[in-house]
Amino acid sequence: MFRPVVKNLIKTGDSVEYSFKRSLEVFWFIGETTSSLSKSLVRPKKIRWRETFYYMDMCGREALLIVSLICFLMGLILGFQSAVQMQKFGASIFVADLVGLSVLRELGPMMVAMICTGRAGSAFAAEIGTMKVNEEIDAMITMGINPTKFLVIPKILALCAVMPLLTVVGDFFGVIGGLVIGMVQLDLPFQIYYERSIQVLGPFDLIQGVLKSFVFSILIGGVGCLRGLQSTPDAQGVGRAATSAVLSGIFLIVFSDAIMTMIFTAWEL
Repeated sequence: MFRPVVKNLIKTGDSVEYSFKRSLEVFWFIGETTSSLSKSLVRPKKIRWRETFYYMDMCGREALLIVSLICFLMGLILGFQSAVQMQKFGASIFVADLVGLSVLRELGPMMVAMICTGRAGSAFAAEIGTMKVNEEIDAMITMGINPTKFLVIPKILALCAVMPLLTVVGDFFGVIGGLVIGMVQLDLPFQIYYERSIQVLGPFDLIQGVLKSFVFSILIGGVGCLRGLQSTPDAQGVGRAATSAVLSGIFLIVFSDAIMTMIFTAWEL
């Protein structure tokens, strides 16, 4: 009679213990990463620049084409959908407002962050998880090497350097997508669309998106490395770590974006 109740209590206790241990790992990782990052910035010569440039190339140059294409298509889709509605009210020129503000403030940094989560976040988790399978991280600890400073810092620095640049590129192609719809479907001259975009868009709109992308880069790099360090030393653990890195990254991106949007909106008001 009491056996099912006891089993449920045991399962509940195990779940609470597991969640508590995971929470401690997260706080430990945040503290260790913050400490290592501050020490690295104070002494830049100790940063592994070769690996940092490698990850910058992997996360930046190799993602440039897909970022440009997806942001262009998003601008195209947003321009098309808004044009259908604006034409009903004779306000076709306001397509430039909607597309420009949406891309620079939200869609540009958001789409770049999603792409980097799928590419970089999962790659970081799989790479570190594979190192755990091969017992390379244990060997580093045995030799007195700090895994966080050795593995995590170059990845986070690389993302922080390239994601704002990718966001600027994505913003440009997103606005171009809206321009194509304005010229083809709405018959708006290039000069009119361009002048309207310049009139509406300001430096704060671009800065807002770049600041968001900088925060996203820290979250993506941190979560990807954390999931890799948390993975179990087997093939299934590596796969779960990569999947968890993507899902956790997407959640944190959306959550942080909502918070930053409310802050920037309150600042404007």
